Amino acid sequence: MVKNEVQQLINQLIQIEQISTTLYLAMSAYMEQKNYTGMAKWLKIQSDEERTHMLVLIDYLSGKDGVVKLGEIPAQSSNYGTPLETFEKVLAHEQYVTDAYRQAYDYVKQIDPQTTVIIQDFLREQIDEEAQALTIVNRLKLAENNTSAILLIDQELGQRQTKV
Repeated sequence: MVKNEVQQLINQLIQIEQISTTLYLAMSAYMEQKNYTGMAKWLKIQSDEERTHMLVLIDYLSGKDGVVKLGEIPAQSSNYGTPLETFEKVLAHEQYVTDAYRQAYDYVKQIDPQTTVIIQDFLREQIDEEAQALTIVNRLKLAENNTSAILLIDQELGQRQTKV
């Protein structure tokens, strides 16, 4: 049986992943509306990844005889600004998620070594999540207002494939 404080912590992480999947789906729809189909595809795949993270946490908690509590999902915006502004929001959100997992890791490492391993796996993945978002932000900054450059970045992001 999972300790109550660990169960609450995992449920908080589930909530973060649930919000993440919804946020990226909303961003994807916005980019699609703006005809940035490559960015829309990248964000939709990101949404799917966050949903997968949420399901891993749900399975883990359920497997430890814990109680999964899915919270309310706040409404998402329908306007995220320019591609640069959108991906700056992606980067900020990934940094927030990393911080949440870091705090969770620091908390559970003293009381639950098994949960520490799961959280460490997510922390490790956050290195890549932040790096990808930062690269996209930096490339969009380089492109500035050059429509051709932004469309090339859009095209490149559209080549992202779902992880197997």
